[in-house]
Amino acid sequence: MLDVILGACGLAFLACSFYILLLNRTQREVVLERLHLRRRRATNSLTPPRSLSPEKQESALDKPSPTPDYSDVFPPSRRHVLAELPADALNGPGESARELGAKDADYLKRVPSCEATDTEDLLHHTTPTGFTVSEVKRLGDFPDYAALSGVPLPEPYHAFDISKALPRPYRPFRWAYHQTMSLTKLEPDWWLELEHTYADRIRQREQLFEEFSPLMLQALPGSELATKELMEMSLQFLCARYPQHFRLDLEEMVFHNTILQTEADLRTMDPLHVLLHNIPEDFAIMLRDPETGIYSFRAGIICSSLGWNLGSKIGLKLHEIHAPIPDYKEKMQFSMDRYFSKKPTEKAIQRGSWGLEIDEPLFMPPEDPHEKLREVQDPTHTIDRCHLRVDWQTLRRLPLSGAVVFNFKAVFTPVTEFRDEPYVPALILKVLKDGKKNLMEYKNTWHTEHVVIPALEEYQREQVAKGLVEEDWEPHTLEESPFYPGWEEKWHRRQGF
Repeated sequence: MLDVILGACGLAFLACSFYILLLNRTQREVVLERLHLRRRRATNSLTPPRSLSPEKQESALDKPSPTPDYSDVFPPSRRHVLAELPADALNGPGESARELGAKDADYLKRVPSCEATDTEDLLHHTTPTGFTVSEVKRLGDFPDYAALSGVPLPEPYHAFDISKALPRPYRPFRWAYHQTMSLTKLEPDWWLELEHTYADRIRQREQLFEEFSPLMLQALPGSELATKELMEMSLQFLCARYPQHFRLDLEEMVFHNTILQTEADLRTMDPLHVLLHNIPEDFAIMLRDPETGIYSFRAGIICSSLGWNLGSKIGLKLHEIHAPIPDYKEKMQFSMDRYFSKKPTEKAIQRGSWGLEIDEPLFMPPEDPHEKLREVQDPTHTIDRCHLRVDWQTLRRLPLSGAVVFNFKAVFTPVTEFRDEPYVPALILKVLKDGKKNLMEYKNTWHTEHVVIPALEEYQREQVAKGLVEEDWEPHTLEESPFYPGWEEKWHRRQGF
């Protein structure tokens, strides 16, 4: 009986304490400070800070980082899927897919990350997902990646009209605004999203590559399996999602793009170049170091980065890439290394990072004049030049090579679009005005705020007056995040649905 009474008293004490902490901000802050649970700064995943001087990058990278040992940690094996493939899924002589699928992976024979994977002595080495290089080669070109990965192919988008298509209106604003990855499950239909700017954006990326190629596209030795796999998965996606615009001729190994009126010879064109000329997304391929289990940036194409570039990051380990990001080493490195080491293929994720920009800067090479705009609040700027830039990001593991692929695209939206989007102006204002100081300095929106804040205040008043927003509404992350209430109706209307 005494135990019951004491237990009830304890529960009552905890409930009262919790209630006091909710109501008393000062007490809450003291407790959180003592427990080291203060709000964290945000991170842009593989996207370092938007403005970062070379000097700061160098000093950050010079600091020694711990190297935990993940050499015996692997993602869940996918080789069992071999037994579920058709009987003729494997080419050439050897055991059947069913027989191979019943065998365990020999992780002692690990694929080196710094050597080519097309030599005879590597055929029996094993990828992090449990396939030998020989098995990958026997699967041939364009195997069933949906079955192999556990991520289904997208549904055909028959209503898609490239001349009117708009990106979904991503508004990844949060309050309370603290350091979190804000990961959500990948929507398979929207892994690679096309819009009406498709042709212009491809041309822009090609022109940037012509001028800055070493800063934008590289593939280090050992990435051959992963780059081919990524290219094939991407083309499979396009053909399944937009069958009216893309076609794959497997006999001739030619990819047909009717939007651009182009053909890609897949036998001769480098996989990353196929992506460059057909997909307006950036890709970073991370491969596992067989000695430590840590992932490093081994190949990719990055044409839309601000404040950094592929050339300065290629070859770096995960924690070295993120070194310039505040608090990464102390608060994120351990969990990120562990997340990468164990990430299953079927659990692809998505997230968004955002910033406010003058005009629509896609890429800023070193000494780019656009960087100067960030140093002042120019009184001549108008709201018509201010844009929200959202880097919509996905992260997934490739099923055969075991590489982890980070990809993102930059989506620009005029700030004036927020005028009729319920709650969005009030939510952005809350972040801009009350966000943690060092966090907002890191986000670097200051050069736009003298124009954006007055406009958003006007939009907020209008929305309250029209009854779109309650007068006493307290800003918080919307249930529809990363969108807003009624977004689909507006999105469809603007596309002529």
